Amino acid sequence: MKFASFLATHARNTPDKDAVICGAERLTFRELDESTNRLANALRDRGVAVGDRVAIQLHNTVEFVRAFMAATKAGAISVPVNTRLAPGEIAYILADCAPKAVFFSDETREILDKAAAGAKDLLRIVAGAPRAGEFTVAQLIAEGAPGTPAVPPEFDDSMIVYTSGTTGKPKGAILTQANSIIPNGYLNMVQYGVSQADRQLVTTPLAHRTGFARMANMLLHGSTLVVMPRFDPAQAAALVRGERITVIGIVPTVGRMLLPEIEARPEDFASVNVMLVTGEAFPLEVKQRIHKALPRVRMYSFFAMTEVGGLTLLGPEEQFTHPTSLGRLNPGAEVRLVDASGKDVAPGEVGEMWVRTGEPGRYLTMRCYFNKPKETAETIRDGWVATGDMARMEADGHLYIMDRKKDMVLSGGYNIYSKEVELALQAHPAVQDAAVIGVPDPVFGEAVAAFIELRPGERASEAEIIAHCRDRIAGYKKPKFVRFLSPLPRNSTGKVQKFELRKAFAGQQGEAQ
Repeated sequence: MKFASFLATHARNTPDKDAVICGAERLTFRELDESTNRLANALRDRGVAVGDRVAIQLHNTVEFVRAFMAATKAGAISVPVNTRLAPGEIAYILADCAPKAVFFSDETREILDKAAAGAKDLLRIVAGAPRAGEFTVAQLIAEGAPGTPAVPPEFDDSMIVYTSGTTGKPKGAILTQANSIIPNGYLNMVQYGVSQADRQLVTTPLAHRTGFARMANMLLHGSTLVVMPRFDPAQAAALVRGERITVIGIVPTVGRMLLPEIEARPEDFASVNVMLVTGEAFPLEVKQRIHKALPRVRMYSFFAMTEVGGLTLLGPEEQFTHPTSLGRLNPGAEVRLVDASGKDVAPGEVGEMWVRTGEPGRYLTMRCYFNKPKETAETIRDGWVATGDMARMEADGHLYIMDRKKDMVLSGGYNIYSKEVELALQAHPAVQDAAVIGVPDPVFGEAVAAFIELRPGERASEAEIIAHCRDRIAGYKKPKFVRFLSPLPRNSTGKVQKFELRKAFAGQQGEAQ
């Protein structure tokens, strides 16, 4: 079962139905299937072979969908690139995955030029006006032959999704088509009732897990995908009303911003049946207010990781009876909670969560990390994925995260790894050491707070430290708060005690109020 065969079926059965709507552009299933066949053949003609990587550095556009499907049909592996990353971060990804081609736009060209300065023989495909040596998407579609290119049936690699680890160095998780088809096809149909009758609104980047899942729903179920180029609350409400949206996925930041529109004009959201509330722990108050305004809407939340996809589900009836739970395991998933030695903890006790979903690459678990066998072996142990999250399970099967072993900050639906930010801060000549924690934020759920230990005799300002990070890490990863503390609190082994930093920050915030 492949994405191409699903799309071909929809193109045959419902050729004139809208597949993708983005701004003024509308693309039917026939148009999407035929154009991506031609684009895939053009990629082949220009040297993209089965297993080659194709980077996609595009904002939310129709061309993002075309680029992904064309790469998939050509047998290439798509590498979605977060457009908010800094040039250095993108350069690392490009150097690591060595793409044969890259899709980009006029908006992302400047950053790509910096990031790909050392890349050779890179096929550059622009969604916009071409420059010397570049090809447009439209040009390649016009040049390409009709028909779907042949790909060995056993080849199933689909995407490389980069996720930072505790070392701060990104790792590319290889996800197969099966890794998408099982959750977004089978599970979403069983659990949410997704079908070809649905019209789904994407409020987050297609390169991000939540947005990509809605695109996969369109490809697998034949539903209509309505894509927002950029999120705007009033525009979102207008789209829901005008396009008769039935399914909408939101992260907490979007939920907070959209709530005033929902409460002011609930009738605009009368068509919505399902709301997927995901990202960092979704605020109970926001869910309660949405439910009060839209009582018939079914809300679902879940816990997901890049390496193992969606693992749990919290259904509509449990949103308020178990508001802090991750939900219960999805069908086919197994869980163990283990201590530091890898032994199962007693029922009700906290342990690191290990999960298993069958052979890697066949169900929910990634196939491996790209070109990182050591890191793959450390993460996947006899089929079990060591998540790095500390959790407990109640007798009824509800799981609860108690702490994040990976020390990750979740802000606006994005994962921010403390170590990555700390390495950027430590590169400042005045900084001797730095420690980063997540602190509450009324809009984004969490924000980054940095504690800085300066070198003896050195001085630096908060503004200078934040500016230093601007060219090294993405804007959403930069510290929102900088506190100078010398020395940083440490235990007997020299490790920074972050719980002390959390107490110190809370105390400072309390004094400021």
